[in-house]
Amino acid sequence: MDYTINVQGQLMELSQPQVMGILNVTPDSFFEGSRMQTEQDILRRARQIVVDGATMIDIGGCSTRPGSEPVSEAEEMERLRLALGVVRRELPLAVISVDTFRPDVARMVVEEYGVDIINDVSEGSVEMYRMIARLRVPYILMSVQPTLRDMLLAFAREVQQLRDLGVKDMILDPGFGFGKTVAQNYQVMNGLDRLQVMELPLLVGVSRKSMIFKLLGLTPNESLNGTSVLNTIALMKGASILRVHDVKEAVECVRIVKSLNGQIDK
Repeated sequence: MDYTINVQGQLMELSQPQVMGILNVTPDSFFEGSRMQTEQDILRRARQIVVDGATMIDIGGCSTRPGSEPVSEAEEMERLRLALGVVRRELPLAVISVDTFRPDVARMVVEEYGVDIINDVSEGSVEMYRMIARLRVPYILMSVQPTLRDMLLAFAREVQQLRDLGVKDMILDPGFGFGKTVAQNYQVMNGLDRLQVMELPLLVGVSRKSMIFKLLGLTPNESLNGTSVLNTIALMKGASILRVHDVKEAVECVRIVKSLNGQIDK
């Protein structure tokens, strides 16, 4: 599908799959390789994301790993101000997404730092929907529903709510690892192409998640190979964006799938 999103007045093409690199400004994200807390670490990670071929940087200041206690809103804002100040200063043209479930955090990062996309890591709320309509930025809507049937019903309702508020640019995230058993995660992946009926771009985030390491008896640090396998399957089933820790490997998955589709890079 030839999807586009409006990023700061410019159309960003999603007809070719894009890679979003993860930059976590947290001490407790489940994958230790994504934790960046100093200005030097943040800048090094952001530059590496861009060098490795990602077209978006997703910055998070509050861990959403299973069993974690969310930090306060003030602490999340403080962490994001640190990261966004560094990235906006050193990489002013980078397309930045912020990973949050709090409407006031979304407002702050857009109004103070010109963040391009809000990536809502909850199932959304009326308060967040209204904030997104006010901010007029693309919105990533995630599902915690355990089955494709329930997911489609919920997405249909939520997308209509957003459209009624005037939100135009939406991206759907099936929410791998959220509200699903390992088996349910794989059932959703197997039927991922069914979400194309929504006629909206899909973001897939399976990077080093428990659906991989629990199935294979590994740790997150050992789950890159499984991540690449699932990223490739997701692309073949229509994913427009891969949200990943390992950008270089995800970019390689995109190139391989494009070649399978006769879109060989010159």
